[in-house]
Amino acid sequence: MRRETQNILLVLLGGALLKIGITGDYLRYVKPAQQPWVLAGGAVMLVLGAVAIVRDVRAGRAAEGHGHAHPARSAWLLLLPVLAVFLVAPPALGSDSVTRTEARAPAQTALAFPPLPAEAVVPLSMTEFVTRAGWDSGGSLNGRLVRLTGFVTHARGSVLLARMVITCCAADAYPLTVRLTGTAPTYPDDTWMEVTGRVVPGTATSANRYTPDLTVDSARRIDQPQDPYED
Repeated sequence: MRRETQNILLVLLGGALLKIGITGDYLRYVKPAQQPWVLAGGAVMLVLGAVAIVRDVRAGRAAEGHGHAHPARSAWLLLLPVLAVFLVAPPALGSDSVTRTEARAPAQTALAFPPLPAEAVVPLSMTEFVTRAGWDSGGSLNGRLVRLTGFVTHARGSVLLARMVITCCAADAYPLTVRLTGTAPTYPDDTWMEVTGRVVPGTATSANRYTPDLTVDSARRIDQPQDPYED
């Protein structure tokens, strides 16, 4: 790769990191705590690339002054197409990732979890709901109305509510799923939903990879959250 092309790509990559760090699109790739590193990395790459470009332009002008043609002007034409490639963010992981990745829950042993808040509808993360459904020996979810947020996916004739969980970044993402029963929402894959309902006790087992059943009380369509992942 020519030096001029390398400099252009360095500027573009730095600009892309700054863009996704400022707009929040970085949440499609890494956890919220990584934002300072994304911004810092983008700024460093952008400055290094810009300095290198300015230096090469000055050197090129000096060479032209001595009667030499600059051989790499065409490399700058890569700016527009590569800019478009680097600055278009792909969507967050969705239902296709659920079907290609085995659902699993955090490793636990059976124990008594603390009681849920006394409110009529308890908002829970998918992680906490699945963990309590699979390992709470005290049955703290039983009979309680909970609210979950996730996207719809379909598998083996069932409607699932899913959420991708990341430890560090999207590369290590894995899904947590809940099977919706009763009046399950009839929406296409990747539709984001807020669902309230009650767990069906004993349905989260190792045989179904700890996918509990939730009897739906109500469901409504929502926009994708800014941070589509749990951690």
